[in-house]
Amino acid sequence: MAQSDAVAQNTPISFGNYALSSAQGVSLAATGNAVVTLPILSGGLTGTTGSIIVRRITVSNPANTAGGAVPNIATANVSILTSSDGNTSNAIASAQTIGNVTGALTYQDLTLAAGTATKSYNANALFVLVTTAVANSAVQITVYGDVVQF
Repeated sequence: MAQSDAVAQNTPISFGNYALSSAQGVSLAATGNAVVTLPILSGGLTGTTGSIIVRRITVSNPANTAGGAVPNIATANVSILTSSDGNTSNAIASAQTIGNVTGALTYQDLTLAAGTATKSYNANALFVLVTTAVANSAVQITVYGDVVQF
């Protein structure tokens, strides 16, 4: 991890709702397991260096991957998992439509799965599962939370 001597060192210590991971251009154009990997702290967190508490997952910045107007991706259905195998029992955010992400300047915070609010995770990455696709569409997904050491 980075040094903790300055804010510019990008450490999560003493910051609430720190951005743990983010990916732009996450394709929603096809269904599948692990359509994108969300590495925690850009791959800097391992099971031995700490755990995370997920506080919020935001889907935003819809884009048309074929160019043109931003598509309405309100029917897309996504989950965020701790495993890349599509096992929904490992969901941090269970399958849900992103009905509020209907165009430019719109976003939606995903509802966290039951039990997520009282659990920490030592996964070094999270994975996006798309179960309902929308052609030519992509979004940004950002995971916020805290880094802890138990």
